[in-house]
Amino acid sequence: MAYMVINWYQNTYEKLPVFNAAGKNGNLLTQLSSFNFINQDGRKLKKDDWDNKIIVADFFFTHCPSICPKMTASLKHVDQYFKNENFLQFVSFTVDPERDSSKQLSKYTVLFNLNTDHWNLITGDKKDIYKLARNGFKIVATDGDGGPDDFIHSDKIVLIDTQKNIRGYYNGTDAEEVKQLIADIIKVRDEN
Repeated sequence: MAYMVINWYQNTYEKLPVFNAAGKNGNLLTQLSSFNFINQDGRKLKKDDWDNKIIVADFFFTHCPSICPKMTASLKHVDQYFKNENFLQFVSFTVDPERDSSKQLSKYTVLFNLNTDHWNLITGDKKDIYKLARNGFKIVATDGDGGPDDFIHSDKIVLIDTQKNIRGYYNGTDAEEVKQLIADIIKVRDEN
């Protein structure tokens, strides 16, 4: 009984950790200030497109036969949970921009029936995407230059608050962690 009460309290009232602090050198806010990416509709995106939004981000590629479809299905489940809300923005960065053009990303949205009103699939320069993944989102510990032989493949989903602070990492193929992501989105929403 005591465990249940403690668990309920932690899930309801305890704040999530902040993995980086907005405004400090090298953090996500700095990384987001100068990106140059386009979405599945060929529209150029700016950091301002994400202002005052809670962001749920992942890194995928459309030709992935294994974890990417599972992660997309998980994110779609989260999207359905919050379908009547407008505070949330899903952002899926391709790690294979050479093959994942805007047109290819658009096909992926149709294939998975994704709601692009608040979900952007993003492509751009590979070096910029990989720099953001490593230095901004910190989804991998490996070094690399974003060159032809560099490749990132991660099952991590990243939760970012409205101040562009990373608040959590979740395994996008694990149902329990996806449930925790939903609970944590609610916590972050209620903090603001």
